[in-house]
Amino acid sequence: MENVIPALGNTLSDLLGIYSWVLIGYILLSWFPNARESKFGQILSFLCEPFLAPFRRIIPPIGGMLDISPIVALFVLRMAQAGIAAIFG
Repeated sequence: MENVIPALGNTLSDLLGIYSWVLIGYILLSWFPNARESKFGQILSFLCEPFLAPFRRIIPPIGGMLDISPIVALFVLRMAQAGIAAIFG
């Protein structure tokens, strides 16, 4: 039973790490024309847009085109991962 708590923390931390990479992949798709309209892009959009939407409501694009909300979202994910590591040790 004493190994369950650290294992849970490691699992949560690993899941957040995987989600960070999924989010990075989704961000990189914006560099390629029509990539987000592909089946792969639609799956990543389904996974990432619900997480990015609150950040986009709070942080407007800079100059009308540069969206920094994914950077803030990645930062929040990394902070959550560090928090989980600190709590679960």
